Amino acid sequence: MFQPYPLTGRKGLVVGIANESSVAWGCAQAYKERGAELAVTYLNEKAERFVRPLAERLDAPLVLPMDVGRAGDMEAVFERIQETWGRLDFLLHAIAFAPKEDLHGRVIDCSLQGFQLAMDVSCHSFIRMARLAEPLMTNGGSMTTMTYIGSQRVVPNYNMMGPVKAALESAVRYLAAELGSKGIRVHAVSPGPIQTRAASGIAEFDHLMKDVMQRTPVTKPVTIEEVGHTTAALATDAAATITGGIIYVDSGFNMMA
Repeated sequence: MFQPYPLTGRKGLVVGIANESSVAWGCAQAYKERGAELAVTYLNEKAERFVRPLAERLDAPLVLPMDVGRAGDMEAVFERIQETWGRLDFLLHAIAFAPKEDLHGRVIDCSLQGFQLAMDVSCHSFIRMARLAEPLMTNGGSMTTMTYIGSQRVVPNYNMMGPVKAALESAVRYLAAELGSKGIRVHAVSPGPIQTRAASGIAEFDHLMKDVMQRTPVTKPVTIEEVGHTTAALATDAAATITGGIIYVDSGFNMMA
């Protein structure tokens, strides 16, 4: 399929594919359709059996383990990218985690350990990726992470992930300001609710989906493919002067009272 503003010849890192329902998978397909070459990571051996077949469908030359909580994993991925490509043009950070007992409880009751873990995996890992990617983006580049409107509004059952995603969105703005002079753009994409494995951890997610669908101007659920097309566009030259913002792919829900 012909794509305007292609990514032919560009090299990108995709972090967060778990299965065919993952938002990261929708994004990876869109990058590939535009001609990009991809490096793909998987969390552990259990996840590899789901991720590797998808990476093969992308013709990804690099399929690497990366647990952002394990010392040295992230550095090893970027070292392989340096050895193989010598540069990086874009990256996608589509991972988040919170311990179930903390996620399902009140924010006021969340444990320090649980909050720190959620912040490390969901927010600080993006900062660390940006730091490692910066010297590889010698011709500029694009860094994108995934957020949710629960960062700015109280969404039932989103709980402690609200403050965590708010921190992530603030980090996007500061990274965009710090890296802009190098032609590196930083984005947060905010999809509407999608039935993914990560979403299954949110209590009463089906009720959340139903409520959103009743209040959106565009009365259709968002798909991973639609999120992917938007995210891929941000990595192209068409978005050369777009940085630091929250891009909503949520059927207009974000503007509704």
